[in-house]
Amino acid sequence: MNESAPASRPLRSIAAVVLGLLVTAALSIGTDFALRASGLFPPADQPLGNAQFALAAVYRTVFAALGGYVAAQFAPRHPLRHALILGSIGSLLALLGLIASRGQGPEFGPLWYPLSLVLTALPATWAGATLQARRRRR
Repeated sequence: MNESAPASRPLRSIAAVVLGLLVTAALSIGTDFALRASGLFPPADQPLGNAQFALAAVYRTVFAALGGYVAAQFAPRHPLRHALILGSIGSLLALLGLIASRGQGPEFGPLWYPLSLVLTALPATWAGATLQARRRRR
């Protein structure tokens, strides 16, 4: 047995959560960019419409689930715990975004948009970890 394994486990745990966060953020930002470049979303200096904010909420939720899947996949132990830590970080970041954007103007969207991100981060990462666990059992 490798004696350095127990010492490396915390670093592997941190890496699993960070990787899940990076996957979620990169996919979200990349999709935003692609939708703006394609003309489906307006330029960055113009606000989105309600339907566009709804689409963004949906794909960000899907990407949060994928991040939870990745965090669980790379977790050294307790994959669901890692995904829920990621979901907690996502909820906290979304809450900070909600607080910072409140009353800042239409470019930050309607109140339901950041609120939906706060409320879906944990269930989405849980779902991703659950899918990963089912796949692992096969």
